[in-house]
Amino acid sequence: MDLKKPAVAFSPEDLKRRRGRAKVMAWCLVGLIILFFITTLVRLGGAM
Repeated sequence: MDLKKPAVAFSPEDLKRRRGRAKVMAWCLVGLIILFFITTLVRLGGAM
């Protein structure tokens, strides 16, 4: 039994939407990293 799906080329609109979602996810990840960094500095600020 062959369960492979046929290869489908993505349209330019699909690729543009995919890049847009990737950029949003990257910015969210950067924001979380900055938030964790600032939170760490604030929590350790009294101990320094």
